[in-house]
Amino acid sequence: MRIAQVAPLAERVPPQLYGGTERVVSFLTEELVRLGHDVTLYASGDSQTSARLVSLWPHALRLDDHVQDTLAPHLLMLEYVIQQAHEFDVIHFHVSEFHFPSARRLAVGHVTTLHGRLDIPELAPLFHEFHDLPVVSISNAQRTPLPDAGWVATIPHGLPADLLRFQPEPGRYLAFLGRISPEKRVDRAIAIATRCGMPLRIAAKVDPADQDYFEREIRQLLAHPLVQYVGEISETQKDEFLGGASALLFPIDWPEPFGLVMIEALACGTPVVAFRGGSVAEVIDHGVTGFVVDSLDDAIEATSRIQTIDRARCRAVFEKRFNVTRMANDYLAVYEQLRSGRSPTGMLTGAT
Repeated sequence: MRIAQVAPLAERVPPQLYGGTERVVSFLTEELVRLGHDVTLYASGDSQTSARLVSLWPHALRLDDHVQDTLAPHLLMLEYVIQQAHEFDVIHFHVSEFHFPSARRLAVGHVTTLHGRLDIPELAPLFHEFHDLPVVSISNAQRTPLPDAGWVATIPHGLPADLLRFQPEPGRYLAFLGRISPEKRVDRAIAIATRCGMPLRIAAKVDPADQDYFEREIRQLLAHPLVQYVGEISETQKDEFLGGASALLFPIDWPEPFGLVMIEALACGTPVVAFRGGSVAEVIDHGVTGFVVDSLDDAIEATSRIQTIDRARCRAVFEKRFNVTRMANDYLAVYEQLRSGRSPTGMLTGAT
């Protein structure tokens, strides 16, 4: 099958540092190529892929200090995708919703995976208007704010089985990995660790939009002797960072669309203590791969008994539910329906 993958330009594919969407696009693209499909990836020019790379911008936008208008490169890329659409059986968009007016007029099958939060008031009338466009959710919870959208499947993320090593022995510290922002609640992670008397290592980036929050609310908390802030880490550093932890703390305060770091931890055998919200209860099996909690006290109690979780079971659940081949096959089922001219229906739940 001739498949186009259209990635955001914020990060390269795969990203050098932070970038969940671009990481998933990379995993999916490489697996589709491995399965024998003819894949073209539209992404930044510094991307690395075994697919055919089409780039309209030389570098990832987030790491290019000279870029002032990030919309312009995306519009240029979209125009090239539309011009070349006849070369593909299916076009798979990963760029939110800005392509919807053009996609509605495409003569070839297309689908859009929505990677972000959807509980934003402005999105409801937009998705009501474009209810005819096929879209994929990455968790069932993600769909809740937009019942009028053209949902055709829920396809949870998947990782290559050999990306992260299983580490059977728990480490002596707790881990927090992601962004420092109000909705990610690293302050909760610090409170959990300090009240449990356990070291906490924080590997996280601070976006410019969150810099004031970081300075005002978080910086002083990093001075605690149990807390070590290591900053943003690369893909190759995750293996040691997550695998060496006794648990991953995921103390979110927002409707998490998926939470890729949770399955990265499970791949290492590291259980997760996560606050309930969005996809969390779909990803973490309470009492099996970690604990889903509703309060700080619950989180502290759960963390204190994290040793009751079987790390081998965490890895086994990852291999069964969150592997990249399952993800790719779920998408191929949607692609086949689109290519045949049928409207995809139903809800794929590959991670069950």
